[in-house]
Amino acid sequence: MNIIEGNLRLTGNEKIAVINGRFNHIITDRLVEGAEDAFKRHGGNEDNLDLILVPGAFEIPFALEKALASGKYDAVCCVGAVIRGATPHFDYISAEATKGIATAAMNHGLPVSNGVLTTDTIEQAIERAGSKVGNKGAEAMITIIEMLDLYKAMDK
Repeated sequence: MNIIEGNLRLTGNEKIAVINGRFNHIITDRLVEGAEDAFKRHGGNEDNLDLILVPGAFEIPFALEKALASGKYDAVCCVGAVIRGATPHFDYISAEATKGIATAAMNHGLPVSNGVLTTDTIEQAIERAGSKVGNKGAEAMITIIEMLDLYKAMDK
């Protein structure tokens, strides 16, 4: 059996965008920092990393669709934070953000990662933004790096 998998390496030529939903910016700023750090640690050229800011998680898919359609990017890393409140708003926003990210990725056939946190509490979000559980922004970028390499391996 032949195994095809991606590795964690960038050539430095890959053009990647990070789309950040700014709502809950105390959390999402840490996710962006994690994504940027992972990009640099794995050989990315800082000049090839763009940060696209949108108001919140609901707007991420719209910016993602535009970024993918532009042809400027090899991959896009999405980060944001939706924290449950006392109303069903959380359910609608998290579901639509997830569905929109998946739809845009499928429509364009480029690597896209979903680093949008959906947590019950602010404490859980803080943990996932680098305090206890690792940084989910870094994990989303690592997913992008691996998928870029996998796509290259599959094209050979």
